Amino acid sequence: MSERVLITGTAGFIGYHLARLLLSENYVVRGYDGMSDYYDVALKRRRHAMLLQDPNFTATEGQLEDAELFNRVAEEFQPDVIVHLAAQAGVRYSLENPRAYIDSNVIGTFNVMEAARRLKVRHLMMASTSSVYGANEDMPFAETDKADTQLTIYAATKKANESMGHSYAHLWDLPTTMFRFFTVYGPWGRPDLALFKFVDRILDGRPIDIYNHGEMYRDFTYVEDLVRGIRLLMDAAPVRPVDGVVPEGDSLSPVAPFRVVNIGNSDKVRLMDFVEAIEQSLGQEAIRNYMDMQPGDVPATWANADLLHTLTGYRPQTDVRDGIERFVAWFREYYDK
Repeated sequence: MSERVLITGTAGFIGYHLARLLLSENYVVRGYDGMSDYYDVALKRRRHAMLLQDPNFTATEGQLEDAELFNRVAEEFQPDVIVHLAAQAGVRYSLENPRAYIDSNVIGTFNVMEAARRLKVRHLMMASTSSVYGANEDMPFAETDKADTQLTIYAATKKANESMGHSYAHLWDLPTTMFRFFTVYGPWGRPDLALFKFVDRILDGRPIDIYNHGEMYRDFTYVEDLVRGIRLLMDAAPVRPVDGVVPEGDSLSPVAPFRVVNIGNSDKVRLMDFVEAIEQSLGQEAIRNYMDMQPGDVPATWANADLLHTLTGYRPQTDVRDGIERFVAWFREYYDK
């Protein structure tokens, strides 16, 4: 009998790709998404419509804050695994509307954890972010690094999710994996992400905003690599260690079946090289508007993904130029540009 996986955020960028991958491997998937208007709802509905063509996919529209609805969906579906991806995303939007992050990312995540506890799922998996490393400067970032200096409310809510997840794992023996994503990009991406905005503006002949005058570095992770990592981690549910002994380099808690795992390409790319790769793919130069650093932003992110490899034997490896090419091909087709 196929495993049953409940995914929150299936109309979103990463949730759509994960659901598609699991459906291709004959999992039974239940989606749950609030369809918020943070960005183009038509794009979200198109993703869901494609997933709904598979008989093993069903979906419910609802907010995570609606505990009664989410509980009803979870109890009816009886998942083996819950993958919680839905969130109020975006570092910059958190400066404008911080309450949205508390409602969705803290209260919503609490509701997901409560359902996982009651249903005693085999594995609870929840999305965190590289932003939790905050003001850390030692790179590449490792899961065992201290991460107490978040710079935005978005990052703070995600760190709160990690702490909440640890407490539930400890108290209820609930196997929990948190994954920290590093600058995900690819087809069907979010319109608020840099690659989407850059391609859209360059094709329209509008200037692109380049923060910190281009002195930024990101560990760009191709979305299909990312969801492959999540899929493989499904089978690596953490186990409470015997006598609190944790293997070297493992982020496993000494007192809970809980682990944090980076999913990144392990390659920091200079922002200007990223822009030049986009220009090359489009055959068109950008009008560049150089700007100071945005509040709450960090100059660089770079993942140490050794733990992912140790647990799964897998490393994300799509070259950023190849990933950009694939995104541009999708963008041109979808928007007929």
